[in-house]
Amino acid sequence: MEKKFFIVAAVLLSSHLYAQKDSTKNLDEVVVTATKFPIKQSLTGKVVTVIDQQQLQGNSGKSLTELLNTQTGIIVNGSSNVLGTNQDVYARGAAAGKTLILLDGVPVYDASGISGAFDLNMISVDQVERVEILKGSQSTLYGSDAIAGVINIISKKGDAKKINATANLAGGSYNTFKGGVGLNGTVKNTNYNIQYTKLYSKGFSAAQHQNGVNDFDKDGFDENAFRANINQKINNKFSIRVNAQFSSYKTDADEGPAKDDVDYVIKNKNAFAGIGADYTIGKSILHFNYNYNTTNRFYLNDSSIKQGFSYYSKGAYTGKSHFAELYSNIAVTKNIDVLVGADYRNQLSDQSYSSVSIYGPYSSPILNDDSTKVNQFGAYTSIVVKDIKGFNVELGGRYNNFNKYDNVFTFSFNPSYVINNSIKIFGNISSGFKAPSLYQVYSDYRIPAGELSPEKSLSFEGGVQYYKNNVNLRVVYFSRNITDNIVFVNSNNPPYGYYANADKQKDKGLELEASIDFGKVTLNANYVNLDGKIKTRSGVKDTSFFNLYRRPRQTINLNVGIELCKKWNMNISVQSIGKRYEALYNAAPNEMPAYYVWNLYSTYSITQNIKTFIDLKNITDEKYSEVRGYNSRRFNFIAGVNLSF
Repeated sequence: MEKKFFIVAAVLLSSHLYAQKDSTKNLDEVVVTATKFPIKQSLTGKVVTVIDQQQLQGNSGKSLTELLNTQTGIIVNGSSNVLGTNQDVYARGAAAGKTLILLDGVPVYDASGISGAFDLNMISVDQVERVEILKGSQSTLYGSDAIAGVINIISKKGDAKKINATANLAGGSYNTFKGGVGLNGTVKNTNYNIQYTKLYSKGFSAAQHQNGVNDFDKDGFDENAFRANINQKINNKFSIRVNAQFSSYKTDADEGPAKDDVDYVIKNKNAFAGIGADYTIGKSILHFNYNYNTTNRFYLNDSSIKQGFSYYSKGAYTGKSHFAELYSNIAVTKNIDVLVGADYRNQLSDQSYSSVSIYGPYSSPILNDDSTKVNQFGAYTSIVVKDIKGFNVELGGRYNNFNKYDNVFTFSFNPSYVINNSIKIFGNISSGFKAPSLYQVYSDYRIPAGELSPEKSLSFEGGVQYYKNNVNLRVVYFSRNITDNIVFVNSNNPPYGYYANADKQKDKGLELEASIDFGKVTLNANYVNLDGKIKTRSGVKDTSFFNLYRRPRQTINLNVGIELCKKWNMNISVQSIGKRYEALYNAAPNEMPAYYVWNLYSTYSITQNIKTFIDLKNITDEKYSEVRGYNSRRFNFIAGVNLSF
């Protein structure tokens, strides 16, 4: 208890510890995710956090999900488990799939998954320029799945030089190897970037032995990631861009919590290709994007040891997504911008599953993309009024039409007021929605009668931010109500359950952020207090209970960065994760104990073009589990070198 009090006090008094400068301290920084066009943070009341290139370069040994997991209000469950683990993103306590992932501003999905969430294992942090995290309901601008917020992953583009080559090489614990090469630059009016990354690890056992014995087999990981983009300036008014990404990985898995499996293999592939254009017409810019995204997941459990429920299983899941949008931001006056746009989404899926168990062979109905598909169309607009004697406001609305579900209208109202260029008071009232996934609609577990409706949310947030010189403080309170919540209902008849709109979800929380920059030393901290409950009908009465499983009520991140000399920097950080609950089948939830993880990171610049780093993680060798029955990383390290020419 004393330790927890000390850490909370440190959050409030010493502020946000982070060696790199956190974006919340610079409100003159320009972001694009908040309004879909460039705007200074001081001119929007939305809660935006940026992981910039300086932070990414200063965390070369970490994965993207490890970085996201330290951001205010973001929990990535599985970020410290064996590589290849599912990376479930929980923003402000919302369930997986309710935080929309964008890649260069374009929504990406796995149309074959239960939640539809994109697999962040597919993104190599070496290929990322910056990440913009926009919290709160953002469905008016971005459509389905943006109930809790959006995470916009912005890829690297070409350098100003004609040819710029980069390379990185690193190795560490669990026989982990990471390497990458890249080539980028600008030749006349053509900007290009090509990158390849390899990540390999022999890993450790995903499943945790109940008796603490280390005789389970190691679960390895092998990934290749390739990305290329070209931006071509035709003239001063017109430019086009083309991008492509291909990622694939193979990982070993175990049978379940505390259950080893020596021959369970998972293979995942993702291909992403798109084309876009920008055309300037007077004071407006017309933007066009088209992207095709396909994900293939293959599971094979060919067990030689016949233990547990299933002896053999094979699953193949393919999801395909088409996305097209056309929008324009118009500068009506110096203080007023108008955004008008429309987008179209088409999702398809092929799925098959078969197994042999103690009950004999089983094959699920085969789903194919001829019939397993959904179309969505959305039209939206927003008006942004900015900097009228310190007052800013955004008002927007979206109409969404589906060929399979009920139509949905969403809105957002986001005022803010800046006092003396140092205090910003802001609020937000917005609605959001999440369309049912193809699996929920078409699988064997579809609702027996009728159709599912989209989940709908109404969110409120308000806060105040103080920023002056080297000090930045931000306090945000939020609440979110979700109706038509999609849940799995158990049944006594085959297939013994189905998805239905059944419950109401209510979540709320408090977020505290602070940062101080002393020049040679930077301090940064965040604290989140989270609560949530679901209201479900049991018999003739409603029952409410806490249901934010795997999401801690309290989270604290502290970090101190020290510039030891001009070439040498060091980070010391600690993360505190409070108690969580793990849902169990036909039993009361299991309480997971709180834990603390200390890390140390250091970089040294040998020359302007050669930088070395070492990342020591969990230096106290804390034993903990993010997921019940599965191992998380004990003390481990990775060290390497980054080169640029």
